[in-house]
Amino acid sequence: MTIKFLIFLFFVFLLYIGSSVFSFIQQYVMSSVAQRTVYDMRRDLKEKMARMPLKYYDTRSNGDILSRAVNDMDNIANTLQQSLTQAITAIVQIIGVLIMMLTISWQMTLIVVATVPLSIIIVGIIASKSQAFFAAQQRNLGILNDTVEETYGGQTIVKAFGQEKKTLVKFEEVNDDYYKAAKKAQFISGIMMPMMQFVGNLGYVAVCVGGGIFVTNGTLQVGEIQSFTQYVQLFSQPISSVANIANVIQSTIASAERVFEIMDEEEEQDMIPETIPTIKEEQGKIVFDHVKFGYSPDKPLMNDLQINVNQGQMVAIVGPTGAGKTTIINLLMRFYDVDDGAIRIDGVDTRDMTKDEVRAKFGMVLQDTWLFSGTIAENIAYGREGATLDEVVGAAKAAYADDFIRRLPDGYDTVLNEEGSNISQGQKQLLTIARAILSDPSILILDEATSSVDTRTELNIQLAMGNLMEGRTSFVIAHRLSTIRDADLILVMNHGDVIEQGTHQELLSENGFYADLYNSQFTGSQAV
Repeated sequence: MTIKFLIFLFFVFLLYIGSSVFSFIQQYVMSSVAQRTVYDMRRDLKEKMARMPLKYYDTRSNGDILSRAVNDMDNIANTLQQSLTQAITAIVQIIGVLIMMLTISWQMTLIVVATVPLSIIIVGIIASKSQAFFAAQQRNLGILNDTVEETYGGQTIVKAFGQEKKTLVKFEEVNDDYYKAAKKAQFISGIMMPMMQFVGNLGYVAVCVGGGIFVTNGTLQVGEIQSFTQYVQLFSQPISSVANIANVIQSTIASAERVFEIMDEEEEQDMIPETIPTIKEEQGKIVFDHVKFGYSPDKPLMNDLQINVNQGQMVAIVGPTGAGKTTIINLLMRFYDVDDGAIRIDGVDTRDMTKDEVRAKFGMVLQDTWLFSGTIAENIAYGREGATLDEVVGAAKAAYADDFIRRLPDGYDTVLNEEGSNISQGQKQLLTIARAILSDPSILILDEATSSVDTRTELNIQLAMGNLMEGRTSFVIAHRLSTIRDADLILVMNHGDVIEQGTHQELLSENGFYADLYNSQFTGSQAV
């Protein structure tokens, strides 16, 4: 008897060991599958976003896009890893308990199974209601993320203008909207478990009543009824778990829909002709040939733009704020395609080249300098893949940035923070010029931005710009007309279209919009 008992204990011990091993394997497999799935989704999302047109980002907030890429992805990962694991365990338990109940009494088993359709109806009703609330919750989370990013990204301006209380009020409003949406979603989903417990108790009561009748008739023994009631509880627990998982999946569906909204967006079109023309020698000659364009079909901006720019010429783009100076740049870089006419670079229509080929011809130095978190050397080398340190230093010297870089504690290994706030605005501009010099483009796009720096830095920027522009075709977005008197061609823009073009003297002699703009600036500076 003792030996049999020990053998029994040994088998029980093996069962527990086997259960632990399989639980470990289950967790490992599901976590691997879940994380790999989300890893692939994040990669696909990043690749998709790289193919999105610029107009997509012009109409969406950074915080909402970030929320979709991070929060919604994490929600999907948690469901795949945790909820699906619980679902598999629950289904196996339901099948096992069902078999054991059938061995006791198939009639009693039918009584228990009869409660399942009621559970399915309840799950369907609650799940269908909760999905809309979960979608609202995730949408409000995106708005909250955007508010936080905007506030903390511009913390210097907020403090400078004493707007802390105002930003706090705005945050409270957005946070309250998220709280209300999340409260509704969680309340609806929280109803699921009490309802399932109620249905489970109904089944338990029905079994007790039916079991009493069967015992009275002598069909079943009291011990069998006691065992069956235990199985009923074991049966209702995984049913409740599956119902709760179905509710969690609604939250995941809401997150997945937000992710796939991006995946389903129209990509940037890049029509590649069967025969791609080759340019024997890059010269930087640009022609706008009867170009028509508008950001929306019903609101045309440019009606019949004609511009001829020869190699090495400096083209200044001037006009009041909102005149459309950036539109010229967007068309040159093929961020947007023309509606009619053509833009030709060295005789080749830009639409007959891939967008990567077009953009590789350009170097950009914009007013809003963009530097990533990394060393100064890495930021300069961003202009050309595989650049050596000597080439980086050479570009920095040509941009008059080498001197201030070497004065930094770590020199070219100095790590810039995310906003590049550990160096001055003028120094950031010199680094972007060095980056453009290293990329060695045939055409330049420059945004004149020297008004916010000291005199010495401004001089260095002007000298660096001179080195950068030498021998290259350049488009300069000018803010101070006194700096572009020597431009080979000046494009005067207003209300999105080019209204005048010519040299400085030609435009002054016409006594038109440019002359008024120039005289107003000159008079203002004289008054100061």
